[in-house]
Parts: sequence; C-alpha cells; structure tokens
Amino acid sequence: MERMRLNKYLAHSGVCSRRDADKLIAGGAVAVNGQPAEPGMQVSEQDEIQVRGKKVHAPGKTVVLAFYKPAGVTCTERDPHAETKVSDVVKYPERVTYAGRLDKDSEGLLLLSNDGDLIQAMMRGVNCHEKEYLVQVDREIGADFAERMARGVYLKELGLTTRECTVEKTGKYTFRIVLTQGVNRQIKRMCMACGYTVTGLKRVRVMHVTLGELKPGEYRELGSADVERLYRDCGLTGKG
Repeated sequence: MERMRLNKYLAHSGVCSRRDADKLIAGGAVAVNGQPAEPGMQVSEQDEIQVRGKKVHAPGKTVVLAFYKPAGVTCTERDPHAETKVSDVVKYPERVTYAGRLDKDSEGLLLLSNDGDLIQAMMRGVNCHEKEYLVQVDREIGADFAERMARGVYLKELGLTTRECTVEKTGKYTFRIVLTQGVNRQIKRMCMACGYTVTGLKRVRVMHVTLGELKPGEYRELGSADVERLYRDCGLTGKG
C-alpha cells in the first residue's frame, strides 16, 4: 500500500471519519510506531498504528452492508444500557459503522461501512441524499395531509421548517415519504405538528440502495457497482 495521510488511513480502516481522526490525533490518542502521532504525517501498512492503545489494522477493500434493522434494536456504539445494539445483530468479521440512525422502535434499512469518509458523506444533510420511508399513523389521514407535509412543516421545538419533500398517501392510515434532510425524529415531529402520532415506521431506501428482500435482522454485502455508485453520488473518488 502506498503511503497516505494518517487521518485518511484511520478513516479507511473504519476507525472514524477523517475529521474525527484529526481530533484523535490532536488529542494524543493516536500513536505511530510507539510515538505520539503528528497531524499530517504519512503512514503505510508497515507502520504500527494504535488508537487509545488498540492496534489498527491496515485498510482493506471498502465494505458496505445493507442491514434490515428490526424494531427494538438501538443505533448506538457506546450506550452500555442499550439492551440490543446494531453490533449485537450484525456479526461481520470487520468493524463497520452505520450511516444515519433509526429510532429504537423504528425498523428498516441501515447502510453500514468500514469507510468513515463514506459514512460521513452519506450522512451530510447538505448533500440532499434521498431516504424513503413507509409510515403508519394513529388515525385516518385527511385530504390535505400529504400536501401540508410535502411543502414543509414548521417544528416549533426546533425553530425550523422542514425541507420540501415527496409524500404519497398509500392507505387509510399509511403514507410514503421521501426526505432529503436528517433532522432528529423528523417524520415523527412532522406528523405530531400535523396532529398525528406515528405508530409504525420503516425505512425502505437510502439513496439508490433498497431494502429488497431482506428480512428483519438480515444483511447483505453490496457489490462493487453499488459501492462505486455510492462513492460517485457522495462526491468521493473512492479509496485512492
């Protein structure tokens, strides 16, 4: 492997994003060959790199998993009180982290990868990546509901109006929505502002990747064409 900047090495090893890697390096949490790392230094797979005393393995190929998160599984890596975490369900031999959260009581598609830069690019709201959901609410959907949701809803508790989106009524109590931003608990907040309570939520698509035939708790590894498209759509050039 050619030499590369240490923050890029850590990102491609699945440790974190480049930005977070810079913070770890500046905070003295990273060592190279037993010595404190310096910002901007170049490394290769011949160097021994440790983060908080744990050895970091050299970057391999980029892995992206499509995972069907079941309801009841918590999107967290650090909460010791979570009954079931994503890492408890996805038993992949490499460390992978997820792009974007789903609430504990929500289900559906999570994308996981060992490339921190790709994770950060997929999560970045300014990139307007599409995320599609199927939603059920507690009472019959009114005639003006879809239009009101689609044009943006003012969320008083956050002091913002949501970005315009696509909303389609699919049943008496159900609708499909496509978002391009990532406000915390956005759909639930939008529905509450319109007088509805979400009783079921499933994410079925992130960018071009769909849930497909996955069942709760299952995952599949994306092929090279899908991974290359994710890099391209995120404005990244890949691992080089």
